[in-house]
Amino acid sequence: MAIHKLLCIFLFFLHFYSGHSELQLNYYSQSCPNAEEIVKENVIKLYEEHGNTAVSWLRTLFHDCMVKSCDASILLESINGIQSEKTSKRNIGMRNFKYINTIKDALESSCPMTVSCADLVALSARDGIVMLGGPHVEMKTGRKDSMESHLAEIDSLLPNHNDSMLYVLDRFQSIGIDVEGTVALLGAHSVGRVHCMNLVDRLYPTVDPTLDPSFAEYLKHRCPHQNPDPRAVEYARSDLQTPMILDNMYYKNIKNNKGLLLVDQQLVSNPLTSPFVEKMAADNDYFHDTFAKAFLTLSENNPVSEEEGEVRRDCRFVNRN
Repeated sequence: MAIHKLLCIFLFFLHFYSGHSELQLNYYSQSCPNAEEIVKENVIKLYEEHGNTAVSWLRTLFHDCMVKSCDASILLESINGIQSEKTSKRNIGMRNFKYINTIKDALESSCPMTVSCADLVALSARDGIVMLGGPHVEMKTGRKDSMESHLAEIDSLLPNHNDSMLYVLDRFQSIGIDVEGTVALLGAHSVGRVHCMNLVDRLYPTVDPTLDPSFAEYLKHRCPHQNPDPRAVEYARSDLQTPMILDNMYYKNIKNNKGLLLVDQQLVSNPLTSPFVEKMAADNDYFHDTFAKAFLTLSENNPVSEEEGEVRRDCRFVNRN
């Protein structure tokens, strides 16, 4: 009995002193009570001025959280030995980082050095989803910001559009998201656009036979060059019916061979994922519910501890800079 009590005490202290960040609902209720409302107000304002920001918030969270941790490392600029993750080919087309600074400035004005950039990324994505007609997600906060870039690890940790479905599923599984959740998260392709350089392999020198012929013609019109300039504004949309609504039209499209990326087509052809494609294509509420659960898991991936992280004053630079 005495050994059992000692073990319980040890596990209790291990839980509180393991160095992991403890996320919780209403983390800023005392230190910055209006934090979440400030983020929401700015997300709405920016959406009204620049609708594509809502898509950017969602994409930024994905590109941040899939690489090691939800720690805002993707926002760091190259300076003082840090190499920005923004320079990775995997992050080509990422946009609207300057508006992250707009939201951070508003938070700093109200509560200096209190709200982390990592929480800003997560909360803006949550509120952006709502602006896109998606579900509201009850999100915990308390993340800390990384003091280093993870550029060297992006290629091995961030799934690519040309990766095999088994690899994509494995990467999501490694952070606790199952097959069903992975299919739902890829439904984020329902909104926004894809740079031509990420899809021309399906068009040139010959058209991928799995593409619907009429959709392929649309894509070739949008992407007329086999080797597009990464700096050029050449892109195509997956969903032509509801391009700025996070809905199940994505699944209806890929069932009809109208997916932009190879990974989209693989969702339909892979026997592990295709049953969920069918279910989500038939039921938008089911898609939203599954998406919300998977999104929450993604947003809580491996938060940085108090000892290893910080709250950046400026999301572009660690505080020592």
